[in-house]
Amino acid sequence: MTVFHFFNCAILTFGPHAVYYSATPLSEYDTLGTSVKAALVYLGTTLVKLVCLATFLKVSENDSFDPSQELLKALIGFVDVAGLYFALTQLTHRNISQNHKFQAIGLGWAFSDSVLHRLAPLWVGARGLEFTWDYILQGVEANANLVFSISLAALGSLMWLRKNKPKTLIPIIYVCAGIVASMPSITSYLRWGLGWHFSKVVGFQLITSLVIAFISWQLFSACQKPYA
Repeated sequence: MTVFHFFNCAILTFGPHAVYYSATPLSEYDTLGTSVKAALVYLGTTLVKLVCLATFLKVSENDSFDPSQELLKALIGFVDVAGLYFALTQLTHRNISQNHKFQAIGLGWAFSDSVLHRLAPLWVGARGLEFTWDYILQGVEANANLVFSISLAALGSLMWLRKNKPKTLIPIIYVCAGIVASMPSITSYLRWGLGWHFSKVVGFQLITSLVIAFISWQLFSACQKPYA
């Protein structure tokens, strides 16, 4: 039963990444190499963030919400945006379209995040004797993060790669990108500042990710139209 629960949670956590790759044109255009490069950039970005967190953050003795520390975390979290910028603009990619490029990078980014932050807890905890919903919720959270990552990559491609876009949409693109980049701090505030239960936070992430994905899709479609 414990092994069965572990595999269920693992499929829920990592399965959507494989489904997204195989069910979209990404597999037809062989963009796996781009996703792997993005995953490696994510690992490097995470290392930089860990060094910054260890250098500038004070060690808290409890889980209470500290606004100054959370603000510093949010600022350090924008290192992810710099890493995504590098992945989108500086890495060499096969001759693929902008549409496929941001999806491949977002997919690799999200998969690397899930492996780094959720594989070990799953392996240690989901095989326990006592059933808990926490690891199922972590799987749902990983799905929301997948949507967030692809949305942020889409917004990033509009900001940095799409030169000819309607000027009226530029502020909306930057606001949406800022919201997605700040999402870890927002969820931390909901969890520790307002005392939301983990399931409620995951529900908020899931709903917000779908809203952001819809807005990003509309923005990307609008920027694809000919604009003088």
